[in-house]
Amino acid sequence: MSEEKPDMAMLLKALADTPKRDNSAYHQAIAEARRAFEAAEARLGGPVKVKIKTKTKSNGDYVVKWTFRRMP
Repeated sequence: MSEEKPDMAMLLKALADTPKRDNSAYHQAIAEARRAFEAAEARLGGPVKVKIKTKTKSNGDYVVKWTFRRMP
């Protein structure tokens, strides 16, 4: 068991030394998604359901299309 402790310490040190990932684009996308749901609910007058289509364009862009519909 004493053999595992140095390996774990090295692993934890390696994790601590890695640079932090920049999640600002992710947080911005989530905020935009929340605003889109709020706007759809306000515009459609209540709860909504969403249909999502995705595709990758030939230039490498990843496109996501959201279609909101009012819940019956």
